[in-house]
Amino acid sequence: MLDRDGYRPNVGIVLVNHRNEVFWGKRAREHSWQFPQGGIKRGESPEEAMYRELHEEVGLLREHVRIIGRTRDWLRYDVPTHWVRREWRGHYRGQKQIWFLLRLVGRDTDIDLRATQHPEFDAWRWHDYWIPLESVIDFKRDVYRQALDELSLLMTRRPGRQRPGRDAAGLPVKDPAPGAEGAGT
Repeated sequence: MLDRDGYRPNVGIVLVNHRNEVFWGKRAREHSWQFPQGGIKRGESPEEAMYRELHEEVGLLREHVRIIGRTRDWLRYDVPTHWVRREWRGHYRGQKQIWFLLRLVGRDTDIDLRATQHPEFDAWRWHDYWIPLESVIDFKRDVYRQALDELSLLMTRRPGRQRPGRDAAGLPVKDPAPGAEGAGT
């Protein structure tokens, strides 16, 4: 199901634990890591799709999480042409996503990557909130940045856990010159 601009409706999931670390999953049989995400089926709301994908990819149920919030609007990324199946070329451009921020209220042991017949991840770990921006595939990076920026405003920040290069209010700051007075304080 594509919209008229060639984007497939999709949900993305940022799952955080009690330390505000994010769930980071390794794609099955690949060496790429990403947040859980998946398509919205016809007649399904973004929230329904999110809960379905959460179970299919991470093995968690509604009672294991609490919704903190979601992005206001669709965030889009284009998939490079060489990644698009030939029969879709000229029609499919990429994904448009609503991103959800969830808090794990269950335990780590509730996570079950083998909850379905076709696991999408074969490993996972908790990561600092901003680390995924450094390792996600290039064409998804801008959407990840937009989603993490918007969703971070919904979380209570812990001291010393701001995004690198930003102050406590989330505003960009310049790095002090090497050897500058007060650098590192």
